[in-house]
Amino acid sequence: MKVTIGHLGWGATALAGVLLALSLSGCGNEAGAVATTRATAQSAVERGRYLVTVAGCNDCHTPFKMGPKGPEPDMSRMLSGHPESFQMPPAPAAQGPWIWSGAATNTAFAGPWGVSYATNLTPDENTGIGVWSEDTFVKTLRTGRHWGVARPILPPMPWQNYSRMSDEDLKAIYAYLRSLSPVHNRVPPPVIAEDAAVARN
Repeated sequence: MKVTIGHLGWGATALAGVLLALSLSGCGNEAGAVATTRATAQSAVERGRYLVTVAGCNDCHTPFKMGPKGPEPDMSRMLSGHPESFQMPPAPAAQGPWIWSGAATNTAFAGPWGVSYATNLTPDENTGIGVWSEDTFVKTLRTGRHWGVARPILPPMPWQNYSRMSDEDLKAIYAYLRSLSPVHNRVPPPVIAEDAAVARN
């Protein structure tokens, strides 16, 4: 059988076209996968923002300031916890039906459990949750234990409610918190009731 140069030229051109199409298709798939991953991550952050908002996290973890209509969250310190510069005096003794009390910033609380301070939830690595893994964060809210294994989380943190969230929702909250600007704010350690009793004696 006689094969002409023209037929070889056409065949080579067709093969090159097929290879180019496959190559471009691969690039398109890779770019599409990257775009999908970014969209998924962005979707998780937006879901987390929604959950943090409706779950009232700013009510305690964002210090309050006095606004034109009364106390309001100071969003310039959003989710940074109890201000380290705001030193609290000893908590008042509980009287009658007033079994617990809260600070003007709504970030410090005293009651039968002792004294608790709202944690810095920003991703600062020294004073916030910047070194927390996603797994540590989820375990903390599932178990009601600091770092997922340590001391109990104290009232009024409603971790029991958040523990019923799906893994997807807890991971979305974590993704959103990681997207925030870190705020360096070292929150005081809690005072457990037993420790407070020892200190008084």
